[in-house]
Amino acid sequence: MTMSTTSAARPGGPPTALMYLLMTLVGAAAFLYPFWLPAEGGAATAHSADAPLVAAVIGALVVATLALEVRRGTMNGASVALLAVLATLTGMLRLLDLPGGGSGLFFLAVLAGVAFGPRFGVLLGLAAMATSALLTGGVGPWLPFQMLGLAWMAGGAGLLGRLTARLPPAVEVVVVASYAWVWGFIYGAIPNLWFWPFITGDGPTAWQPGLGLDETISHYWAFYVSTSLAWDAAGATTNAVLILITGVAVLRTLRRFSSRLSPVVELVDLAPPEALALSTVEDLPTRRRCQNR
Repeated sequence: MTMSTTSAARPGGPPTALMYLLMTLVGAAAFLYPFWLPAEGGAATAHSADAPLVAAVIGALVVATLALEVRRGTMNGASVALLAVLATLTGMLRLLDLPGGGSGLFFLAVLAGVAFGPRFGVLLGLAAMATSALLTGGVGPWLPFQMLGLAWMAGGAGLLGRLTARLPPAVEVVVVASYAWVWGFIYGAIPNLWFWPFITGDGPTAWQPGLGLDETISHYWAFYVSTSLAWDAAGATTNAVLILITGVAVLRTLRRFSSRLSPVVELVDLAPPEALALSTVEDLPTRRRCQNR
């Protein structure tokens, strides 16, 4: 008896984990380099020169990662198709304005990450934000940074899903909703960094070259509280409530698809080599008679 799978993993190429690590490092470098290499200008010109390069590098890494996942058998055509469908649906949910400034973009990205895992979540976050930008006309130098923020949110949800999969559904949804609520603030704080280092000045909310780490955090916290905290609190609460209401049903549906995408193992009965050889010898006269006819 032997086992065969519908998608055989093939070795070769760098580890897939390395590709996701490269995405993270490129994203972190894009966010943080202005603190070490201060640039002239303001928020209107922030990353206007290098944002296309960041987007191109991230896009190339996504394509290479997908190709490597398919080559290794960890993803197949159905997985890629499902990724495209979920990215489109998640992106379209950005058009839905929820009370408090929330967006369905985040709730579905989190739940899909929990259901399909961290690697799927990262790819979904990147693709969904890019899709939403195309639908809403929100393409600009801020886009690659929004893509990275959502990718980290959905990827972290995938890691969380590995821990909550065995919990009772109601308990798991509470944990996931709490995660989404916290990330509502984190997501609001991260994308602000794409332009904040370019707003220099003498005030307590501006960044100045030469500030130490403690002073930088203090200035940014003052800026975040005065500009984003109330908005992010409303959005985070709305998305947490949305997950509490729909999470059990949505997670059950998504995990049903996830189980169907797993490699199918078939058990095949094979006769021993000795029996195959004996059968070949015994059938030889019969084959000769058929040929003579």
